[in-house]
Amino acid sequence: MAPKFNLTNIPKSPFWSISSLFFTSSLIFIFILCFSLFFLSSKPSPAISSFPTTNSIKIFVPDLPRSLNYALLDQYWSLTNDSRLGSDVDNIIRLTRTQLGKRVDYDYPLYPESPLIKQYSAEYWIMGDLMTPAEMRSGSFAERVFDVEMADVVFVPFFATISAELQLGVNKGVFRKKGGNEDYERQRQVVDFVKRMKAWRRSGGRNFVFVITDPVAMWHVRAEIAPAILLVVDFGGWYRLDSKQTNGSSQHMIQHTQVSLLKDVIVPYTHLLPGLDILENQKRHNLLYFKGAKHRHRGGMVREKLWDLLVNKPGVIIEEGFPNATGKEQSIRGMRSSEFCLHPAGDTPTSCRLFDAIQSLCIPVIVSDDIVLPFEGMVDYSQFSIFVAVSDALQPNWLVDHLRGYSGSQKDLFRQSMARVQPIFEYDSGHPGGIGPIPPDGAVNHIWRKVHEKLPMIKEAIIRERRKPRGVSVPLRCHCT
Repeated sequence: MAPKFNLTNIPKSPFWSISSLFFTSSLIFIFILCFSLFFLSSKPSPAISSFPTTNSIKIFVPDLPRSLNYALLDQYWSLTNDSRLGSDVDNIIRLTRTQLGKRVDYDYPLYPESPLIKQYSAEYWIMGDLMTPAEMRSGSFAERVFDVEMADVVFVPFFATISAELQLGVNKGVFRKKGGNEDYERQRQVVDFVKRMKAWRRSGGRNFVFVITDPVAMWHVRAEIAPAILLVVDFGGWYRLDSKQTNGSSQHMIQHTQVSLLKDVIVPYTHLLPGLDILENQKRHNLLYFKGAKHRHRGGMVREKLWDLLVNKPGVIIEEGFPNATGKEQSIRGMRSSEFCLHPAGDTPTSCRLFDAIQSLCIPVIVSDDIVLPFEGMVDYSQFSIFVAVSDALQPNWLVDHLRGYSGSQKDLFRQSMARVQPIFEYDSGHPGGIGPIPPDGAVNHIWRKVHEKLPMIKEAIIRERRKPRGVSVPLRCHCT
């Protein structure tokens, strides 16, 4: 009869004892590892995600005439006067550029301080980084190459904002026309130049990069540059009426097929107010602050309704105006003395007001059902901002009651997270003319890292385009989210 199988039937050899010990130790190690990973993963997610290990993106800069970039700044500063809102400070700078009645030009002129223009200055700082000598660019994610065959992308060095603003300042009446419009002539010159490049014909322009931060920049040629990588502050300037479906009777706005989060990059506005260090933060006596124009268009209709709901509420400050020379100090005081800063849509979904709030450590209250923000995926805005549905915000008393419900410790955590992301939205390198080393954790590097994220999709689109049969065209589609 065969013996029964039980533990007492197993020979007690030294080998069995060692195996048992090893098996038990392995189980304990696995348990400790799983336990540690669980608690590590349960920590709150940081406001800033770590960067991938990729070292750089390779960028080729075609040799456009200086008349399409820095000479436009010379032209701006040569104006005897600019009467538009917020240009007083630039009129003072113009006086310093004149010596003994003779105008002085610089290789790399200053960018305007007028807030109407300065808020769109990304083109200047991105270009300045690329023009900086290689030995000074060790902190740049962008590696400039001088052979287009080695490049990941081609950066088009056109100051589209300055070109548009010059035309608006000199002769606004022809801005939407082509005849007599110098801005249109410059746009045409840029597009004709890049389209003659073999690199454009090879990729259909898909790996070319244009900076179009001003909502009206490149107005006449947008359809032609639509396949390219567009650096924009939001998609507000690209909306259009779908008149075919609505017979021209609806005011419903849809996003244009020319922009997409699959290929384009949302970049920050340049903030207009100075940064506040968290160690300098003081007790805030107001609940909510907003300074801006009440009457806007498109999504700005919500702003008018919010204004009427909030204007007389205790602890809420609502002011008409713009942070120009006279209103800047008022804006600084208002944002630094308030717990929350209201951010409703205006002519476009976003504005520099959001980035002024971040620099002022004033917790942004973003009233929007559909907004795109810079560097999402790298930055978690929910760690330092409050997002509110339009339908909730427009209920009487709802928004004020909701904001009063946040505890002091919650607001402190918001501000601590905000202080950590402040450098990410900083363009200014602190160097004259924008020529010099940039902060490794600043806006310019984040923009190029975001472009780098798009490259696999862009390369795939280029390959798909090449293998299409001749004569076949595929209509543009909107893939915005």
